[in-house]
Amino acid sequence: MDKKRILFVTQEIEPYTTITAISSLMKELTMQTHKSSFEIRILMPKFGLINERRHRLHEVVRLSGMNIIIDDDDFPLIIKVASLPDSRIQVYFLDNEEFFRRKYMFRDEEGNLFEDNDSRMVFFCKGVLETVKKFGWAPDIVHVHGWMSSMVPLYLKKVYKDDPIYQDAKVVLSVYDNPCNIKLAPNFVEKAMINDLSQEDLDDYFENGEVILNKGAIANSDAIIQGSHFTDENVLKLIMEQDKPFLAYDEDHYVPEIIKFYKSLLKDQF
Repeated sequence: MDKKRILFVTQEIEPYTTITAISSLMKELTMQTHKSSFEIRILMPKFGLINERRHRLHEVVRLSGMNIIIDDDDFPLIIKVASLPDSRIQVYFLDNEEFFRRKYMFRDEEGNLFEDNDSRMVFFCKGVLETVKKFGWAPDIVHVHGWMSSMVPLYLKKVYKDDPIYQDAKVVLSVYDNPCNIKLAPNFVEKAMINDLSQEDLDDYFENGEVILNKGAIANSDAIIQGSHFTDENVLKLIMEQDKPFLAYDEDHYVPEIIKFYKSLLKDQF
């Protein structure tokens, strides 16, 4: 039987970033998932604080060269790759000079949020899905981590739902207690409406006129994982209202329980 494929979409993973707990959790999860006979791919932003020489990143020319359109502007997408230390697991980094060359992730040296974090998010989410199409690698599960990946569930369900690469993929969302590090520009909807999306397609991300990224990501995912011990009560309420497969946080058995969860979602395929 062919190995089942899991695509990890994350804003962080050790040793490349260590900003929040997502970094260490992602490293453990990907290593153990790989050992459990899944075939995996990992995609993340190539933030400027990532030392390319130390971590031996190099450009993948055959994957680079695409342009990602955001609100009628074209942004070149460069793909780089490195292997997690002491493993053959490859991490693919999405790079763009305008969005990711600065030496900070989400805030400047004075602690202020970057004004274009929303554009960076849209660029990353669309770039991930276009890159995997270029792989020609159809995932069975797409597991999404961190606010910067928040648009991936919607794009999979609305833009790429009929694409042969994604039509059988189940979307799993991990919800963390990390803050949403984003400022939304007045034209955020226009930025997020990639391809043929309409404003109504983004309704899941709004409540009383306010954008709530978790709300939209939860609504467009097939299953939810509680990624940290503390989770906002309003977020838990949103999850329970969806009545979708849900895995509560278990600090002592975190990774083994997630791997069991994957298998339960794919039970008809094992």
